[in-house]
Amino acid sequence: MPEQPAAVNPPVTAGQLLTHRAFLFFLLSRSLSRFSSQIAAVAIGWQIYDLTGSAFDLGMVGLVQFLPTALLVFVAGHAADRYERKRVVQLCQLVEAATALYLAIITYLGAVGEVQIFIATFVLGIAGAFESPTTAALLPLIAPQGSLQRATAVSSGAAQVATITGPALGGFAYAVAPHLAYAMMVLFWILGMILTGFIRPRPQAVAKEGTDSDNIFAGVRFIRSNPAILGTISLDLFAVLFGGVTALLPIYARDILQTGPVGLGVLRAAPAVGALLMTMVLARHAISRHVGLRMFQAVIVFGFATIVFALSSWMWLSVLSLAVLGAADTISVVIRFSLVQLSTPDEMRGRVGAVNFLFINASNQLGQFESGVAAALLGAMPAAVLGGVATVAVALLWMKLFPSLRKVESLE
Repeated sequence: MPEQPAAVNPPVTAGQLLTHRAFLFFLLSRSLSRFSSQIAAVAIGWQIYDLTGSAFDLGMVGLVQFLPTALLVFVAGHAADRYERKRVVQLCQLVEAATALYLAIITYLGAVGEVQIFIATFVLGIAGAFESPTTAALLPLIAPQGSLQRATAVSSGAAQVATITGPALGGFAYAVAPHLAYAMMVLFWILGMILTGFIRPRPQAVAKEGTDSDNIFAGVRFIRSNPAILGTISLDLFAVLFGGVTALLPIYARDILQTGPVGLGVLRAAPAVGALLMTMVLARHAISRHVGLRMFQAVIVFGFATIVFALSSWMWLSVLSLAVLGAADTISVVIRFSLVQLSTPDEMRGRVGAVNFLFINASNQLGQFESGVAAALLGAMPAAVLGGVATVAVALLWMKLFPSLRKVESLE
């Protein structure tokens, strides 16, 4: 297998992508990191709710994870553009592994408390604030030329495999012994760090020091000057902000669907199953026409699937609606990622990616906080229904506010 992906015209197939060594190592490393993150979501969410029984505290987990992103977004993006990206990713994975080891030890010793979990969650948020935009900026240097959309779909599919198995295995491990779930996180982050070291990307463009393009806020100015990118990123922020129903899964698992940690793992995995099936479709059949309109349609389906889940009291319907939710989200993610990366110069991808990650985290983690607060005030089911309705409304409004985004015809 070649050390570096070569420019290919026409674009390579999904199977051919896996013969590129750098891309394969990237997939494995990213999947292992995702595996650990999903185990953490199950273990930390269940442990916090088990310790406190509070929907508000469950929502606070999302806020604590989001704060480092908000505080460090520009520094993280600048680091991704100034330093070797794979080394930044490795350092983040090492910090995450050490944090998981701390959680495993204090849980095993019976010394774990709400404060310790929030501190560890904050540290994981710091590492994630650097790792995610750097990983996103690394992919275009690995994917063969002209194949970014397909590479994004394959990468998302690999991550979704980890997302499917991660929560399920995490739920089983937690049911056996809570510290075992954290020990698994340590192992997978260490393996991911090792695999990242084998990646050989194409040379990274670096902005000259002291120039305007080297400015830490250059990514913000670039996004503001590009309506399509601004509309894409802000759509994700506001639509998913109101649709953060996954934060309420521990409540649904215990109080509404009356299942335990294993059931919670299944619910956590359901969106990833739908996402994986959709990525298999997108890996073979890239979206070539009406991509802007397809993204809006996917967000609307996401909102309706959230409403169905919110009203369901049957496990099978809840799992099905979450799978549809995950499939719709994958279409949006692939289009959004490809559009942003292809429209951004390489020397600015870290900073633009960091701003994008800020918006994604705001939608996901602040969405968890919003859902937790709304559930504490209104109840879990009304809060989830309201979130789904708001998601559909935002998508329709954004179609009017960003007509140029709606009219985007193709990506590559």
